[in-house]
Amino acid sequence: MKILVPVKRVIDYNVKVRVKSDGTGVDIANVKMSMNPFDEIALEEAMRLKEAGKATEIVAVSAGVTQCQETLRTGMAIGADRGVLIETTAELEPLAVAKLLKALADREQPQLIILGKQAIDDDSNQTGQMLGALLGWPQATFASKVVLEDGKVTVTREVDGGLETLSLSLPAIVTTDLRLNEPRYVTLPNIMKAKKKPLETIKPEDLGVDVTPRLKTLKVAEPAKRSAGVMVPDVATLVSKLRTEAKVI
Repeated sequence: MKILVPVKRVIDYNVKVRVKSDGTGVDIANVKMSMNPFDEIALEEAMRLKEAGKATEIVAVSAGVTQCQETLRTGMAIGADRGVLIETTAELEPLAVAKLLKALADREQPQLIILGKQAIDDDSNQTGQMLGALLGWPQATFASKVVLEDGKVTVTREVDGGLETLSLSLPAIVTTDLRLNEPRYVTLPNIMKAKKKPLETIKPEDLGVDVTPRLKTLKVAEPAKRSAGVMVPDVATLVSKLRTEAKVI
């Protein structure tokens, strides 16, 4: 069984994000980039399914600039068998990514697509759902447990009221939550092995997909700075300030 795992190149989660002075976007010049953490979880889950004998091949796919090859090499060091880069300099929106993945899924014919529930740069949380709609496949989002057996995938997902368990017929789409697993560390031997694994580069035009942006960003601004806290001598003063200054009671 083949598993397709989309991975996204994002600003590393340890980096303090800076907005460009002209407000046109986020400054990524000389900034450390890495794989989206939710996608690391998706790739780790695919690896565990393969190690359990449930899958035979894992294909990592990324869409974006040439530097996304580094992200794919990291994915192959984690354990993906090969990588596919859909190279484009266009600013990709969730719908465009979903269309690219749909076209690639039509070509690769995977039985399962596992992807992170969202990317930490735009937090859209849309690509998995859009891909499910385009493919017409069943989907389970925010997975905290995945069990694959008897041609079905059983997914436990976190909802407001507790846990929900879904059984999906294959092929299917699963998006991962933080508590699904703990991604493994990439070892030096696996990094060296990843350099020899096949990495295919294609263009959106090869898949017949138009990735022209449909949205226009008018302005990007940093959140307003929070004011410093105030120490109060007693509860009466606190209540008074909440009533007269904060006006929350």
